[in-house]
Amino acid sequence: MEFYDAIARARQAGACREALEVLESMTGWDEFARHPQAPKWACWYAVSVAGARVPELEPIIARDPEYAYRYASEVIRGPWPQAEPTIAKHPQWAYCYAAGVIRGPWPQAEPTIAKHPQWAYRYADSVILGRWPQGEAAIAKHPEWAYRYAADVIRGRWPQGETAIAKHPQWAYCYAFDVIGGRWPEAEPAISQHPEWAYCYARHVIGGPWPEAEPVILLSDDETALFYRLEVLGRTES
Repeated sequence: MEFYDAIARARQAGACREALEVLESMTGWDEFARHPQAPKWACWYAVSVAGARVPELEPIIARDPEYAYRYASEVIRGPWPQAEPTIAKHPQWAYCYAAGVIRGPWPQAEPTIAKHPQWAYRYADSVILGRWPQGEAAIAKHPEWAYRYAADVIRGRWPQGETAIAKHPQWAYCYAFDVIGGRWPEAEPAISQHPEWAYCYARHVIGGPWPEAEPVILLSDDETALFYRLEVLGRTES
């Protein structure tokens, strides 16, 4: 594939002007391959111009985990062993490759995925379809993903994640409402310090006034104090 012919085809396909200016200043494929954006541009060319595999560009694309995944997903539409060592080193794209390309567990990448709370949770929820002990240590340290793991994967209380969840007002409220289904005394000190989540906890979990949190809720400078008066205090007074 001749370099300047490829640029002409890219121009016809609507490549951005800034990229074309950079490409037109290059001397050929060797200089192209050294550019930091080369994997992105090569993947775009395969998807938007060629509409098929471009073997000459695959060594370039295979260097970058995101564009290697996208090439496998959008062009090859199946596993791409050549790029798997690169993809397996990045938690997000390793998860995406397992979920969207392999469509099942990918043991080669699990040590990487297991270290990142968000992608470990998603891997358990969407790929393993159940508890994944290998990723639980990382998930348990992050309040949002610990809550989601308890709610979506375990579907019940998860003591290992409660320490982190209880420190975060939003996710502590969500855990009390969605998982416990009632008051959670261990988390109330944190929830009571945030007007919005304290109001939600009073209304949806306690089902009535929460005197301990009222100094924070009623001094809020947004609509939270008004909602608390109307929907919590007003309801109990009627």
